[in-house]
Amino acid sequence: MLVVLRVKEIPPCQWRNFFLSAGALAKADCALGLFRYFSAQSTYAQASADETFMPGRLHILVYLLILTRANAQTLGGNTVYNFLKLSNTPQLTALGGINISNQTQDIGLAFNNPSLLRPVMHTQANMVFNSFYAGIKNYHLMWGYHANSLNTTFAAGINYFSYGSIAETDMMGNVLGNMRPADYVAQLSAARQYGERWHYGVTAKFIHSSYGIYSSSGVAMDIGIAYYDSIHLWQVSLVAKNMGAQLKQYAGSSSGDLPFDLQLGISKRLAHAPLQFSLTLNQLHQFDTRYNDTLFNSETGLAQDSKDKKYIFDKFFRHVTLAVQLFAGDKIEVTAGYNYLRRKELNITNAGNGLNGFSLGVGVLFKKIQIRYARSYYQNNSSYNQFGLNLRLNDYFGSGGLLNRAGNK
Repeated sequence: MLVVLRVKEIPPCQWRNFFLSAGALAKADCALGLFRYFSAQSTYAQASADETFMPGRLHILVYLLILTRANAQTLGGNTVYNFLKLSNTPQLTALGGINISNQTQDIGLAFNNPSLLRPVMHTQANMVFNSFYAGIKNYHLMWGYHANSLNTTFAAGINYFSYGSIAETDMMGNVLGNMRPADYVAQLSAARQYGERWHYGVTAKFIHSSYGIYSSSGVAMDIGIAYYDSIHLWQVSLVAKNMGAQLKQYAGSSSGDLPFDLQLGISKRLAHAPLQFSLTLNQLHQFDTRYNDTLFNSETGLAQDSKDKKYIFDKFFRHVTLAVQLFAGDKIEVTAGYNYLRRKELNITNAGNGLNGFSLGVGVLFKKIQIRYARSYYQNNSSYNQFGLNLRLNDYFGSGGLLNRAGNK
């Protein structure tokens, strides 16, 4: 089995006179290389909308999308906190890793789009465990709460990555001890409904990254707007993600850019068939996301004429993630997704790439619990599995419990 995972950023623990042992470097390379295919790029971007788009308070969110300027993003993924782009729940992973328009009762999807929060998610908890390559562990927890008096649905969540124990060495290879590198993001979200079909939400994030003596912290915000047509079964959403900055830089480094992303998603459920299709466009602020990655393929990279118009198809579909869902009654969901960007950026030249870029998942929905599983393919014979549970806490503590009484105040 051949697995190629690339490092797009020099790990902070390798800077200046601080190095890892050879074995630790291999583990760090594998860990950070996993995030390779998530590339966010632009010089400056500005979302536009018509002032008459919607009346009332929803104008505020539209104006924020209009006026928000995304900090410079370098082609090739040279941004900080790239773990923010990884899918945190099995359903999102099964949908191709990028989806903002799939409206379900899974609160985990609202972690990436606050406008998907709904009152029905009151007291729902989402718990996910994900085992990546090289012993990397990911833990995710999210909890929802609806306040009737405020007509607002809130959610709190955390996404934590542990890279295990790694030996810390000096330039001569002398072991100084062990360190446990980790990344996490903690966030608070709030969402409201406007009229019968519109929802809007905002998320505030605190981000922290720690690699031995090198650590960094930052803040960011997501803003989302969603439209749901229950008659024709259309769902449309627009999200501006990771607008923020570093509060503390890694030692010896300058301030980095966050992985800003402007996404548009559309989902359509068929009226007379148990199927739903989704199309998600990401990185709308930068059309040409191609670049010559000689670290991955030093012999070929991109073709010399890659700027030619004949590559317009490739440039466009690098923004596209497709998904389809099959609903077997109201208890089972089967999902398949395809991420073109992931496949193109992790394909190996002159080699079979199998199901690279594809993902699959299944959800079993009981009255009091949802069980979800996803499998995502990164390269030929290389995939990872993700497991998740959704629980409504009031179903276990009783409808008259403290949480339910608090939400009705």
